[in-house]
Amino acid sequence: MGIGRVTQVMGPVIDVRFEHNEVPKINNALVIDVPKEEGTIQLTLEVALQLGDDVVRTIAMDSTDGVQRGMDVKDTGKEISVPVGDETLGRVFNVLGETIDLKEEISDSVRRDPIHRQAPAFDELFNRSSNFRNRY
Repeated sequence: MGIGRVTQVMGPVIDVRFEHNEVPKINNALVIDVPKEEGTIQLTLEVALQLGDDVVRTIAMDSTDGVQRGMDVKDTGKEISVPVGDETLGRVFNVLGETIDLKEEISDSVRRDPIHRQAPAFDELFNRSSNFRNRY
C-alpha cells in the first residue's frame, strides 16, 4: 500500500504517479485528504487504468474541487466495497456504501462485498417453484 502524488486533474479523472514497486491494481481504492472550508474531507478514487511509467488513471467518487497536483494519494490495497444482506433492504447508499437515507449507520459487522465482483453461479441463485396467479 504505497503513497503516490497527483500529476494531473481533469474533472473527475485524476492521474497519480507511484513508486515503481507500489503501483496499485486496477479497481483498488485510493484516498486523498482534501482541505475544505469545513475541514478536511477524504476523497476516494478508483484505479481505472495503468498508464505505464508508474502512473495510474483514476475516477473520483466525489467532487475534485480542491485537488491539486503534488497532493499525496494513499493506496488502500482494497477495492471499494458496499454492505450486502438483509440489513441493506430498503436502505439507500452511495457508491462507497455509505448510507444517504438519514437513517442509522450500518454496523461494521455487516458483510461487505467489492463493487466489482463476479456474478454468482447460476446454481447459487435462489429459485423457488410457485404458481403465478392473476385475477383472470
